[in-house]
Amino acid sequence: MVDSVTAQERAGERSGPRRKEEIFAASLELLAGQGYDAFTVEGVAQRSGVNKTTIYRWWPSKSELLRDALLQSGTLAFDLPDTGSLTGDLTELAGRVEGLLAEPETRAVVEAALVGAVRHPAMRELVTQFLEDRLGRHQPLFTRAVERGELPADLDPALLVDAVAGALWIRLLVRRRPLSDDFTGQLVALLADGISAARERAGRRRG
Repeated sequence: MVDSVTAQERAGERSGPRRKEEIFAASLELLAGQGYDAFTVEGVAQRSGVNKTTIYRWWPSKSELLRDALLQSGTLAFDLPDTGSLTGDLTELAGRVEGLLAEPETRAVVEAALVGAVRHPAMRELVTQFLEDRLGRHQPLFTRAVERGELPADLDPALLVDAVAGALWIRLLVRRRPLSDDFTGQLVALLADGISAARERAGRRRG
C-alpha cells in the first residue's frame, strides 16, 4: 500500500501544474457549492481525483489551499486593459469584472467568498489577500495614468478599484440587476469627475 501511494504521489509531482489547476478548480467548486464551513481537503481530493496526502503535502491547511486557489486559478483572472486613457481602462475593467460575475460558476465563488469573509476571520484574511493581489496586478494601469498626467501621483489607486468593484458587486450580486452601457458610463464619468477634482487640488498644493 505504501509503495502504491508513493507512486501516485510521484505521478502527481511530475504533472504538478496540471494537477494543481484541477485541485484549484475543485476547491472553488466546493467553496461555491458548500461554503467555507463545509469545505474540506478530503472533499477536494475526492472531487479532483488527487490523493489527499499529495494535497496536504502541497497545502498543509484548507486556508492555504483556498488562498492559492483564489490567487492562482484562471477562474478569477482576466487581462489588464490598456486603451491609452484612464477612462477607457476603467470602462474596460468594469466590463471584464462584469464578464466574470455574469458566469454563474464564478458568481457563486465570489458570493461564497464574501459570505465566508463576514463569518470567518480566516476567510476574511483570504479575501483581503486576494484583493491586495488584484490591486498589485492592476498597478500598471494606474502607473500609466500618472505618467500621462491623468492621475495625481499621490492618489491611492485602491480608492478607484474599491469604487469600481463595490459598485459592480452591489449592482450585480445584491440588486441582481444587469449592467447597462449607461450605468458603466455614468460610473466612470463620476469617477473621472472626482479624479479631475483631485488633480486640481494636487496642482494647487504644488503651486
